[in-house]
Amino acid sequence: MTKTEYAEQAKKALAYYDKANIVITDEEKANIEVADFGLGKVNNIGLQLVVYINTDRVCAKEMVLLPGQTCPEHIHVPTNGMEGKEETFRCRYGEVYLYVDGEGTSDGIKAKLPDSPVTVFHEVILHAGEQYTIYPGTKHWFQGGKDGAVVSEFSTHSTDETDVFTDKAIIRETKIEG
Repeated sequence: MTKTEYAEQAKKALAYYDKANIVITDEEKANIEVADFGLGKVNNIGLQLVVYINTDRVCAKEMVLLPGQTCPEHIHVPTNGMEGKEETFRCRYGEVYLYVDGEGTSDGIKAKLPDSPVTVFHEVILHAGEQYTIYPGTKHWFQGGKDGAVVSEFSTHSTDETDVFTDKAIIRETKIEG
């Protein structure tokens, strides 16, 4: 991803934080993370986020999903003696389609299948003010609805770099060119 593409994605995220009436500091604005997962199609497979805090015990983030943008299927595995991350997603704006282990099929979901392999189709649709908790060891993926979404994440310690993705081509750390 180029510096220009990164800056454009961060600018889009700021507009969504404004739509959701989420105030972030100048320092947080400067530190918006754009995850392109190494696939080069950030508007389809990607995520924009701000991490407020990530201590040994807790983590809080604000995530932005553009319309149809997907955070690819992954699982939080045991790391550093912890059983894996437990996270609660609370939708702040828009609609988010969340898919977790359980009953469901690919032809019965509201989301558009992403350009990355997915295997779980138990659908949970979150609207503003609704939330869902994902327990350690639960395979999941999620996608922004037609107007995009802003999602707050409250979790145990986050080690995103150890997430295991279904798509083996994914690289979690964004590389910025030039």
